[in-house]
Amino acid sequence: MTGNGTAVGDLSRKLTGSASGESGVRPRIAVVGDVLLDRDIDGSVTRLAPDAPVPVVDVSEVRQSPGGAGLAALLCAQRADVVLVAPLADDTAGQELRRQLTDVTLVPLGHDGPTRRKTRVRSSGQGLVRLDDGGPGTPLGVDQRTAERVHDAIAGCDAVLVADYGGGVTHDPLLRELLAERAEQVPLVWDPHPRGGVPVPGAALVTPNVAEAQRAARQLALQPADTDTELPAVADVLRRAWAVQAVSVTAGDQGAFVASRQADAAHAADGSGAVRHLPARAADGPDPCGAGDRFAATVVDRLARGDGAATAVREGVVAASAWVASGGADGFRRSREAPERPTARSRSASLEELGARLRAEGGVVVATSGCFDLLHAGHVTMLDAARQLGEHLVVLVNSDRSVRRLKGPERPVVPLADRLRVLEGLGCVDAAVVLDDDEPSNAVAALRPDVWAKGGDYTWSELPEAAVVRSYGGRVVTLPYLPGRSTTGLFSQVRESEPVPAAIPPTMRRSS
Repeated sequence: MTGNGTAVGDLSRKLTGSASGESGVRPRIAVVGDVLLDRDIDGSVTRLAPDAPVPVVDVSEVRQSPGGAGLAALLCAQRADVVLVAPLADDTAGQELRRQLTDVTLVPLGHDGPTRRKTRVRSSGQGLVRLDDGGPGTPLGVDQRTAERVHDAIAGCDAVLVADYGGGVTHDPLLRELLAERAEQVPLVWDPHPRGGVPVPGAALVTPNVAEAQRAARQLALQPADTDTELPAVADVLRRAWAVQAVSVTAGDQGAFVASRQADAAHAADGSGAVRHLPARAADGPDPCGAGDRFAATVVDRLARGDGAATAVREGVVAASAWVASGGADGFRRSREAPERPTARSRSASLEELGARLRAEGGVVVATSGCFDLLHAGHVTMLDAARQLGEHLVVLVNSDRSVRRLKGPERPVVPLADRLRVLEGLGCVDAAVVLDDDEPSNAVAALRPDVWAKGGDYTWSELPEAAVVRSYGGRVVTLPYLPGRSTTGLFSQVRESEPVPAAIPPTMRRSS
């Protein structure tokens, strides 16, 4: 279902509310740019060709999916309702793109030449060659009537992502005029390309990588960045030259450098802004392709939900690292071919990475916490209800040391490893993560769930982590509590029912 969800009485997995006010709502995002068809050809090489010293690839599998703005739109569609404005050719590859883009609302433009395709040939996971064909992909027939159609399609969107892949969309004067107009009203993220147009003034965020930032600096006759230490300065110079609100220079495993307007005008007499470095966690993967699209899609989603540029970029950096670790674009294509594959349950990833991965899979992330010692019907009822609020449920489980501090020296009854194993065996739980702190505020800040759920014996004002959840636009929900069930009560009943040998003096008997 699209739109703003269903009735609360149905415990819908899409919560109601407004995009700017409450998390869980699907914002509406427009993606404008150039669409490609990405293809992976897998095979094996066991011989050389008899007529030339080149390897012969015996093809075993071919996978294909939308690339460029098409991939960015699909990634946005995991958490938002998406309108995609892009040139689409009327050929076999163009029809395949349309077939695979049914999750978004298409506003097709005329396309110059056949569909642009990027084909990667691999053997045993090793890339051998990439073949590019088609294009040029320049939009055709963009007149005033077409511009009005595009205007109407993106008018109600909460944010805009310009996914420039050098096909010509960002050079079209009418489309640029529409984008500049929209940038004055909602956050607009511009993901540039060396062959594309310059960002429109007023964009909320421009996201060049290091090479693109250096090229832009040279083209603008600015001092280029020859070393990574100069990247923060270049980010701020580009921000001022482009007249945009913020620039994020992405630097792979080094993270990103974000230059934004100085909040205190007294410290910005020369027009300079504040620059922050947001580091990335090292991520190993066979295919980093598409990490930029994952980054841009995450950033525009966070801006649409009300985050600032630095917060959105930090989330994007984590999401891009998780994307690479999960197999990149090829891993994404494989997951689309096997949509019923269960979520991997691993406690080795950080909470930031876990949250980014679950959000990348699409849907609302719900989290809760507790000791879950002697799991009983009240626990299961609460966890089932929490899972109904979203597509993913993460349970933060207090460590043995934390339980002893909270419940006393005789607890927990069930050790941590067993408690985790039982929780992970429940169909409603997607991940169980150890919580060593006595209260979960720090863990919640790292995970950033859309919904924080607790049993009905709490009120949100009693939860210290509630302020953290609300600080990034999350929602706190208290759930019905099954009366008459508690671990403490069960523990007392078990102790009272233990037989006491007659030989033991009364003074040595344990008190219940």
